[in-house]
Amino acid sequence: MKKEEKKLQKERKIQPRTIHLKQSKGTASLYDWIHTFVFAVAVVVIVLTFFFRLVDVDGPSMTPTLLNNDKVIVTNFMYTPAQNDVIIISHGVEFKDPLVKRVIATEGQTLDIDFDKNTVTVDGKVLDEPYIQGRTIKEDAEIPRVIPEGKLFVMGDNRSNSSDSRSQKIGLIDVNDVIGKVQFVAFPFDRIKYIY
Repeated sequence: MKKEEKKLQKERKIQPRTIHLKQSKGTASLYDWIHTFVFAVAVVVIVLTFFFRLVDVDGPSMTPTLLNNDKVIVTNFMYTPAQNDVIIISHGVEFKDPLVKRVIATEGQTLDIDFDKNTVTVDGKVLDEPYIQGRTIKEDAEIPRVIPEGKLFVMGDNRSNSSDSRSQKIGLIDVNDVIGKVQFVAFPFDRIKYIY
């Protein structure tokens, strides 16, 4: 009898105890809700980091294409700036807010601005610019005939009221300073439009 009791005691000691916890429905649904929320936030962060950004337009330099306080959707995934794109530029210490300008010429392109005739010529062809407002005014920056490698020449559409590559404060833009391309105006709702 003692042997059998000792054997039973040994078996009891060897067998691991399993504790079964019952999860209430409220705790399970809270856990599921938190899990879903964290996943959604992660997806939004990834999308906003790599695909889309919402940027406020500050100032009149892109009038009439973009107005002060417009909110624009910007894409930057696998983006390379091209002539005529409206872009958002991070311009370091000179300006605390990003700049919005139109790409006039990219690296290797020849550029000539005739301030008297109010024309911009790129690679020997006068640009058709129905979107501009005002006269193209000469400022204090030296405008290169050929745009250097890795640089962009940009101007605002409001040519008489825009600090851009014509100004020494901004000058040529490094392609690494481009945040992305403006795709469309998202707000205010009465101005929603695609930016060509």
